[in-house]
Amino acid sequence: MTEENQPEGINPEDFAKFLSEFLSENGSFDPAELANIAGIPNDPIALKALMEQLKRALVEGESQTVAGVNWKLAEQQALTAARSGGFAVSETQRNALKKAGNIADLWLDQATSLSAVVQEPKLLTRELWVLDALPLFQSLAGPIAERVAEALSENLEQNLPTELDGLAKGARGIMRSAGGTLFAMQLGQILGKLSQEVLTGGDIGLPFYSESRAALVAQNIDAFVSDNSLAEDQALIYISIRELSHARLFRHSRWLRDSIIAQITNYAQGIRIDGEAMSDLAHDITPENAEALRSALESGSLLAERTEEQLQALTSIEHLLALIEGWVVAVTESATQLLPTQSALSEVIRRRSTASPARSTFSTLVGLDIQPKRSRDAADFWRAVTAALGTVKRDQLWDHPDLLPNPEDVDDVEGFIGRIATGTDQMDRDLRDLLGD
Repeated sequence: MTEENQPEGINPEDFAKFLSEFLSENGSFDPAELANIAGIPNDPIALKALMEQLKRALVEGESQTVAGVNWKLAEQQALTAARSGGFAVSETQRNALKKAGNIADLWLDQATSLSAVVQEPKLLTRELWVLDALPLFQSLAGPIAERVAEALSENLEQNLPTELDGLAKGARGIMRSAGGTLFAMQLGQILGKLSQEVLTGGDIGLPFYSESRAALVAQNIDAFVSDNSLAEDQALIYISIRELSHARLFRHSRWLRDSIIAQITNYAQGIRIDGEAMSDLAHDITPENAEALRSALESGSLLAERTEEQLQALTSIEHLLALIEGWVVAVTESATQLLPTQSALSEVIRRRSTASPARSTFSTLVGLDIQPKRSRDAADFWRAVTAALGTVKRDQLWDHPDLLPNPEDVDDVEGFIGRIATGTDQMDRDLRDLLGD
């Protein structure tokens, strides 16, 4: 290859223009135009060299990407936000939270039959929350990001004209890398924002420790208490009881965390790109409007309409999260009856649920708008079950997924209680069969 035929490099703005024009032409792109945009002669040797250059760039970009996401970038972005205004756990905070935790465990023993968590709650800074939560977010976001990146590249490759087959792999990889980078930036921003809001490890709906250990973000709890003018000692007990009850539940029902992650993975498998929306987006991707692709990815406007299977998966995820939150609410209420400010604390937490970290998390990941009403309905359900059957029978329902109430049961709690009350012996036999006893 002669020196004058060697490509010097591709200007990112020119390549963005190429993608825009190529996509808007629905695949009818002239190879000579690519050569012209890249600034190389229109001959096979030069085009081959261009493809090699793109391939090298792709390899370097994908080396930072795992499961469709540049996790290092996500971590860096999140830590930058977490460190802004963050500070260490003081000895005063440590002592106050330990005292509250001891009381919380004693009171929980009277409110649930589920055994206590062995480890003491872990006290976190905002920065440590990001680092500890990141593996869970990798499990949750990985399948979504991987499928979105794959669907984007599939769409581009399917519309590529046959004369540009050599470009297919390069373009596919570029779209994957771009999708992974944009997703990482979005996720990093979300994690950084959450690090300044979460009070506990279970605030996002799932525990991020595999052993279901409780966790408390001391700085954010202090700010929450101050902002809402709460009695500090009572608020610490209340928050500790909520978190410890959450940890007890997931420690007892070890299948619960994996079940939700599996449902998200199943949802991700059905993700498809809307070809028409992709073509429309092409008109907006210009050097002057570099935010167009990121905005489209964040809003979900590129995704095709959800399948029936995806809708069922989302309904199942929302139902399970509502059952968890409703159970925690019911148990916390029972355990905090001795707190003089229980009603005020309960109301503050209830108001917070309209913009809770869990709602933000699942809205970002799968577009699931968790309705607080379903959690309130679930809490009413668990209160009624407790009153009718007692805490032991209530908590046994978490022994196996097949024992949990379905959405119709939550809406008809009397019917559910009636079936359980008249079939208690059968329930015990079914439970033994399920557990292999």
